[in-house]
Amino acid sequence: MTVVTRRPSGPLGELVTAVTYRAGEQPRRSVEKILPGPETGLWVNLNRDAFRSFGSSGGGRQVPGTMVSGPASRATVIEFEEGHGHVAVSFALGAACCFFGVPVSALRDDLVPLPELWGRTGACLRERLLEAATPGAALAAAEEVLRSVLAGPGPDPLVIAAAGALDRGVAVGEVADQLGLLPRTLRRRFTAQVGLTPKRFARIQRLKRVARDLDGQAEVDWATVAFRHGYADQPHLAGEFRELAGVTPTGYLRSRVNGPNHLRVCEV
Repeated sequence: MTVVTRRPSGPLGELVTAVTYRAGEQPRRSVEKILPGPETGLWVNLNRDAFRSFGSSGGGRQVPGTMVSGPASRATVIEFEEGHGHVAVSFALGAACCFFGVPVSALRDDLVPLPELWGRTGACLRERLLEAATPGAALAAAEEVLRSVLAGPGPDPLVIAAAGALDRGVAVGEVADQLGLLPRTLRRRFTAQVGLTPKRFARIQRLKRVARDLDGQAEVDWATVAFRHGYADQPHLAGEFRELAGVTPTGYLRSRVNGPNHLRVCEV
């Protein structure tokens, strides 16, 4: 297994949290459900020119092997093929719009073929990375392309401040008051750069805090977990699991794999 990760310097340093090369870590094909999250990433499949995802009804969708995964307001189901070789770019919160020229909300709950956003540059990226002699050279090539398409201002400081407060559990209305913004102004600016409404972001981040809290546990007192994380009661917590993750809390415990955010799915 080969894993090489680095954070770019220079103009990319505050906009890209990591550029990663992975190869050979997946011994067999798997289908996994991934908890929702605000992250936006650029992915290049080095094994084949395709990515496959599955809807709630089980129907499959295939996109080219170079694509952008937008922020997810609900759980997604993705196929990881044997070998699992890829280059991935992880963007800082609110920074993806600096590279793709569209509000991040336009990428929400979608896998977008990169040529639709970058034209020929996106169409040629996979071939360029495959021609790289070493993992380090592939990462350097990816960073060079990112620098060439970088445009526009960086993330809105008020949006980043709002995200930090929401992630700590501060109520949306209180965050707007603290920043001196009308709630509708906060919603508009936040949704454009993060891709999720402030309320949805807060709900997802709370569920992810629960998931981290449960990591490694096999037996759980759900009423205590609900109280500790600010849910009204145990049924409220269960409802959030069903709506956001598509599983019951006990189903989540049974199907965790590869950390708290990935769930095992029956073969599709």
